[in-house]
Amino acid sequence: MAGSRIRTQPDPCPLALAAGEVLSEAGIGPASRVCVALSGGVDSVVLLHLLLQMRSEFGYSLSAAHVHHGLSPHADQWRAFCERLCAALALPFEAFMVEIDRDDPAGLEAAARHARQAALNTVAADWLALGHHRDDQAETVLFRLLRGAGVRGAAAMKRVDAGKEGAPGRIRPLLGVARADIVAFARASGLSWVDDESNADPGFSRNFLRHRIMPAIGEAFPGAAATLARAADNFREADALLDALADIDRAHCGGDALDYEALMGLDDARLANLLRNMAMRLDVRPPSRVRLVEVMRQLRESGGRPLSVSVGEVACRVYRGRVRLERIDITDLAPARWSGETRLPWGSGSVRFDRVTGAGIGLTVLETAAAVELVAPWAGLALRPASGRPRQRFKKLCQAHGIPSWLRTRLPVLRAGERALWIAELGVSADHRCQPGEPGIVPVWET
Repeated sequence: MAGSRIRTQPDPCPLALAAGEVLSEAGIGPASRVCVALSGGVDSVVLLHLLLQMRSEFGYSLSAAHVHHGLSPHADQWRAFCERLCAALALPFEAFMVEIDRDDPAGLEAAARHARQAALNTVAADWLALGHHRDDQAETVLFRLLRGAGVRGAAAMKRVDAGKEGAPGRIRPLLGVARADIVAFARASGLSWVDDESNADPGFSRNFLRHRIMPAIGEAFPGAAATLARAADNFREADALLDALADIDRAHCGGDALDYEALMGLDDARLANLLRNMAMRLDVRPPSRVRLVEVMRQLRESGGRPLSVSVGEVACRVYRGRVRLERIDITDLAPARWSGETRLPWGSGSVRFDRVTGAGIGLTVLETAAAVELVAPWAGLALRPASGRPRQRFKKLCQAHGIPSWLRTRLPVLRAGERALWIAELGVSADHRCQPGEPGIVPVWET
């Protein structure tokens, strides 16, 4: 009997399998634009080659971007290396020069990270591919726990992180891969890369963990990196449950404008969780626990009376039995001349001018006025709310309409000379309303 030869296929590359799972999870396909954040180090170089090999399978377009921090004397060489590498691979390449604030109170590491993220947010891509691996994830979990992070912080990095408006999403195709496997792949593939000498400096907190603490932990607890990375997944599940609980409590308390009595019915843990969640909905950093405890104390002691407490970039405000978290608007309110525009900027929002018939400010009033401006409220501001009624001062009108004191100074006012034609939230002056059938303008404040 003649022997038969069995043909075997080579085992698929574990790194490619791991990366493929992440690409599939992100829904990346032929219409997707992927940009690799290329530092020149072994992790990003391996990632670039992997994604280049997998491009035909998924059909995405591929490019690379490099951030030049200027912190190392070798920074120019690293940029040149990345540029040559992309030229050899026939890939589009973009380099960013950033300036780092060496006196940043958050530290040099944080300042460099923020500058890098800001630059990479501008790349023309749908997804930014980062070379973080399993060892990075383990270090991040440990680092954040040592800083007192909660469940969300301890969840560390996501494999897929949808982008914010105007910025690419983040994917980390190698997040489940050990760094040793990445280096082994690079050597077996004959790849070249650069080494950042600052990565060996134990004066940086992350490097101290990487070179001093993690090896010691690994000796006592083999597989610690994999265990810590797995813990991040557990923390992420818990964080999702906390978000779901916050949604339930938010709906129970009335939505964005929370009912004070219902809110005070929550215990401290659920109240803190809801306030954190609402802060994150505003796309700001959640308040520290110390600050959050103080806010909750003031909320409970207020008894529902008017209150405004700043919490980092947002303020927790109580007015007429309702509690809101609002982003603190520090935008200058510069006067704006109106000359028939359909929209004028106001702070972080704008005022829209709708042309209607039989409502709003009479168009003839606007056309015959010497100057019409959008301005902030001024001392002595008053407006007649209805025909046959006396003019009322701005403060009294705000009180009657339930306008919180912290909002009043930011309300846009349309003025002709010293006459208020319209005040946002309060309406059009009865002295300047158009007649039935007459063309008019209705201002609408959009925040």
